[in-house]
Amino acid sequence: MPLLPPALRAFLVRIPLLVPLVRLLRKGPLARDRNLLITLTLLTLLIGVLAARVSMEWFSPALMIPVTLVAGLQLRLNSLAKLLCAVAAALVYVAVVRGVGHIGPGLLVTFGFTAVLAALMARTRGKLGVQGLRGDAMLLELRDRLKSQGDLPQLPKDWGSKVVLKQAGGSSFGGDFLVSIREGDTLDLALVDVSGKGVDAGTRALMLSGTFGGLLGSADDFLPACNAYLHRQREAEGFVTAVHLRLNLATGEYVITSAGHPPVVKFESGTGTWKVSTAKGVVLGVVPDLHCETDRGMLRKGDALMLYTDGLIEQPGRDIDAGLDRLLGEAERLVPTGFRDGARNLVASMSAGHNDDCALILIWRP
Repeated sequence: MPLLPPALRAFLVRIPLLVPLVRLLRKGPLARDRNLLITLTLLTLLIGVLAARVSMEWFSPALMIPVTLVAGLQLRLNSLAKLLCAVAAALVYVAVVRGVGHIGPGLLVTFGFTAVLAALMARTRGKLGVQGLRGDAMLLELRDRLKSQGDLPQLPKDWGSKVVLKQAGGSSFGGDFLVSIREGDTLDLALVDVSGKGVDAGTRALMLSGTFGGLLGSADDFLPACNAYLHRQREAEGFVTAVHLRLNLATGEYVITSAGHPPVVKFESGTGTWKVSTAKGVVLGVVPDLHCETDRGMLRKGDALMLYTDGLIEQPGRDIDAGLDRLLGEAERLVPTGFRDGARNLVASMSAGHNDDCALILIWRP
C-alpha cells in the first residue's frame, strides 16, 4: 500500500528539484548520517536565529550544547566537524546581533569542553564501527555473559558451593574469572587470574573466558590445552595463572591441576584443619609444553575445597606465605558459622586495605 495518496504523489512530483533532493537523501550507506547532520545543522541555525532575533531567555544558545552531544553520539567525526562549524557560525551571529557581551567566557568554555567530548565520543564510535550507545550495550552484554559464566552448575543436594568475585575499584570487569561445566557426576571448573586488575585486565579476561570455557568442555588435558593456545598467540597476553578442579560428585574423588596459581586448600573435618594442596606448575603461555604436578584426593562428609586468586593473599610489602597463613587463620572462622555465610566475609576481610581483584570458590560436602 503506498504511503502517499496517488493525487498527492502526482502533485509533489511536479515540484521542481523535490524528487532529486529526496533521492539524494535516501541514496548510499551514509544517508542516515547525512540526514541527521542536515537536521541538527538546521536546528542549530534555528536556535541561533531565534536567540539573536527573538529572545535570549527562551532560546538560549546553551540549547546547542545537547544538540552537540547528540551529534557526538550519532554522527561520524567528519560530519561532527561540519556541525561544530554551524555551532560556531550561530554563536558568531548571536554575538553580532546581540553584542559580544551576551556570549560570555563561561559559555565559550562550556562549548569548547562539549565539542572536545563529542569529538572523543565520535572518534571512539568510529573505531568500533557502531553508532549511539550500541557500543555500551555490547559491553554490558559481554559483562553479563562473564557474570553468568561465573555461576557454578547446579550441584546435587548433598553438595554445597559458594562463589565470590570482587573486582578492583568496584568495576564490573576484572582479571579473575571462573569457567565451569558439569557432565553427569563430573564437575570441571577452572579459576583463572589474568595479570593486571580491574578494567585494564577485563578485556583479556573477556576474550580468554570464552576460549577457556570452550576448552574446558572439549580438551582432556585442560591446562596444557590453554597453555598451547596462549603460546600460539602473536601478542603476549601477560601472565595468566589457572587452577583446574575435576570433581566426581558421586564418590567425592578429585584431581587438582595448577599452573602458577596459589595453592588450593582443603578442610578435613576429621582433624579440623586446613591443608595446602601440592599441585603446582608454571604460569600459562611461558613454555611450549606444560607439565603439571597434580594432586589427587577425596572429599568426605564435612570436607571442603577452597580455590582463590592471589588478590586474597598478596599485598605490597607482605610475604605471600604470610598472606596464606592469614587466609588459613581467617578460614578457620568459617567452620563454626558455615561455609556459605562465611565466604563473603572471608573475602571482605582478606581484601580490606588494598585494591585488587579477588575471587574465592568453596565446594563442600555437608
